[in-house]
Amino acid sequence: MSGAFDKLALAEDLREQLARWTQTLKDQARVSPHTLEAYTRDMRQFLGSMVPGADGADGADGEDSADGELELVFFAKVKLRDLRAFMAMRRKQGTTSRSLLRSLSGVRSFITHLTAQDIPTSEAFHLLNPPKAKRSLPRPVAADDALRLIELALVSPKEPWVGLRDGALLALLYGAGLRISEALSLTCAALPKHAEAGLRVMGKGGKMRDVPLLPMMHKALMDYLEAAPFDMRAQDPLFRGKRGGVLSPRQVQMMVAGLRRALNLPDTVTPHALRHSFATHLLSAGGDLRTIQELLGHAQLSSTQIYTQIDTNALMDIYDKAHPRAKS
Repeated sequence: MSGAFDKLALAEDLREQLARWTQTLKDQARVSPHTLEAYTRDMRQFLGSMVPGADGADGADGEDSADGELELVFFAKVKLRDLRAFMAMRRKQGTTSRSLLRSLSGVRSFITHLTAQDIPTSEAFHLLNPPKAKRSLPRPVAADDALRLIELALVSPKEPWVGLRDGALLALLYGAGLRISEALSLTCAALPKHAEAGLRVMGKGGKMRDVPLLPMMHKALMDYLEAAPFDMRAQDPLFRGKRGGVLSPRQVQMMVAGLRRALNLPDTVTPHALRHSFATHLLSAGGDLRTIQELLGHAQLSSTQIYTQIDTNALMDIYDKAHPRAKS
């Protein structure tokens, strides 16, 4: 990320703080590479709109720049209208409320970094009202469809070991609620000898959590390990590609896309949808929110509470279809 801001006209003091910020995100906050890339892109877009002469920007009236370069002092003097102008520009470019909200999160992360070092920042960053993004509900896969997906994955590939790999991976996403990145980052050492020991997973922000491992999931993983045509050492990735390399998220997404087409399932059936299914089906079976939060590795309970709305919606659908007074 060191060269992310090279093409912008920024003063040395600002470049230094940007470098410290990205390093802090990696080493202390331990954000994922995806989040780091997104935050860096957000800051690059914001700074690009503020640098004097860039895309019609005036650099906050040009008073916080030297030799055409934006200086660190800009963040102490930026005005509310500058931030609103940035948002309006992004709107004209077709940016959605959700994407714009995320962009502001990246900028505010940098402001938090400056504040922690007692570097003055403008109140405008706190006064700006963020856009309201409509929160879409996750779309879980029906239990029967999830099982059909796993069954087809087992028998579809020409090479039996690949089928065992795909079936074991999908069983893990659905049966343990793992993110794709979490499943693909597992090493062979992470798989316990017995299912009762559970699975230790590295989640977002480097946080570890223990996930129960059902006996059938453990057996599926052990069958795959036994059939894999590679030396599966403790430090090696658990899920391998056909040539022995690390299986990529894109490969998993393409695999699921092929399976859902074969089963005539909607495009909403994705690897991540299996994680939604895990949470939704647990909640429907009487699981409590706190436990589901821990199993999913959510930092905030509000992230888990969205599944209660899915459960309520499903109940209302059944009511509307079955109750004689539903439409009266």
